[in-house]
Amino acid sequence: MKLTVWTYEGPPHVGAMRVATAMDGVHYVLHAPQGDTYADLVFTMIERLGKRPPVTYTTFQARDLGADTANLFKTATREACDRFRPDAIIVGASCTAELLQDDPGGLARTLGLPVPVIPLELPSYQRKENWGASETFYQLVRAMCQAEVAPPRADRAGRPVCNILGPTALGFRHRDDVAEVRGLLASLGIAVNVTAPQGARPTDLARLPEADFNVVLYPEIAAVAARWLERSFGQPFTRTVPIGVGATRDFIREVAALAGVDPTPALDDEHSRLPWYSRSVDSTYLTGKRVFVFGDATHAIAAARIAREELGFEVVGLGTYSREFAREVREAAGQLGLEALITDDYLEVEACIADLQPELVLGTQMERHIAKRFRIPCAVISAPVHVQDFPARRSPQMGWEGSNVIFDCWVHPLTMGLEEHLLTMFREDHEFHDAAGPSHLQSEQPRESKPAVAPVSDLAWSGEAETELAKVPFFVRGKARRNTERFARDRGLSVITLETLYDAKAHFGR
Repeated sequence: MKLTVWTYEGPPHVGAMRVATAMDGVHYVLHAPQGDTYADLVFTMIERLGKRPPVTYTTFQARDLGADTANLFKTATREACDRFRPDAIIVGASCTAELLQDDPGGLARTLGLPVPVIPLELPSYQRKENWGASETFYQLVRAMCQAEVAPPRADRAGRPVCNILGPTALGFRHRDDVAEVRGLLASLGIAVNVTAPQGARPTDLARLPEADFNVVLYPEIAAVAARWLERSFGQPFTRTVPIGVGATRDFIREVAALAGVDPTPALDDEHSRLPWYSRSVDSTYLTGKRVFVFGDATHAIAAARIAREELGFEVVGLGTYSREFAREVREAAGQLGLEALITDDYLEVEACIADLQPELVLGTQMERHIAKRFRIPCAVISAPVHVQDFPARRSPQMGWEGSNVIFDCWVHPLTMGLEEHLLTMFREDHEFHDAAGPSHLQSEQPRESKPAVAPVSDLAWSGEAETELAKVPFFVRGKARRNTERFARDRGLSVITLETLYDAKAHFGR
């Protein structure tokens, strides 16, 4: 175990809470000590839900450890069932209570409750939050789809029918993605049978086999359940996640093939402005920008494809904290000629960013903080979520509108950087001298100017050379530094002087 001040994922019981909170009629009894109730705040303060999560904690204290904690759990479970009258109960233990080995599943089964009880085995010391959500959803689906079903394969109007699987509470733009994907499916004439876990009841899960196929929006959450439904009921499921214009087109073609419908009308209805904007004069000067990408596997892979194929950026780094999907990320990185960064240690990610010196960072809230410290433009593309990821307006990542949102979020930080360049040009002016700092970052900047990225190099730079390098426009400053250092290494120089800087400029300018 390693102590840290920040983590990309919580323990697996937080994943179980995300599923329980997203659904209706499900209650979670968590064997946990006093103090583990902090998770409620994550839902009510960050997602700003109007209700607290449907969770009952046993909240045992230190003095209870010498007594019968198993009886505490049984009492809490019985009272939760009587008070909340759920359609189904899931039971489990937090990381601390796991050490007591009280077996919540076995204890709950002895109570003879009038509703289904689904025990969860979530190994807190080996697994993380997304795995916990995936396992909880899978166990719920298995428990509720036990009955033999003769599924009708079309709705009353004769349309093909699908389920949407994966959206949960506390998910990165899940709420808005579902609305966008429903619109895409409607444009293909496909009806939605059940959306789960978000908004579904346990009885809705029992209807999942009635659909023709499943649409998996978030493989981290729903891939395991979708594979089980495919084995048990012959339901195929989608592999393409519609993030970006190219992926949205691929998604429409894949869904149309599964449903047996013509994709042409939906493809002709493309209304994303990203392709035109990315070809416009205002955007072409951003072509070739060096981008570092890090997040959950789904969003990181999608972001790398958009950056390379749709915006003309150069992806110089790609990584994820989703260890269960490391193979997929490694494959995507391999297609870019990169070695994937698979880690849940944000300090490793920070070191990688400092080493690569990208011009744009696409990451989580943690990478946003890192990029801010290095004064690199940044856009958030993935969970862990922050309160700003639940805006009042719609802000999807998927579908045509999601492409527009992505363009705005990624390109605007770079254009704001161009304003910095103008300030640099007027740096001798009394209002825009170096100590004043960038205007849009005024409240966050120290009084003294810093280099754009903390240099990590085996070469020393003289003060004069560093000062001269700072006069180079920020969007080519990193390239100028790298070229100068390469020039110096080729000639065996250990210190870069003002003369070396100008010699390198002349050399590469020929």
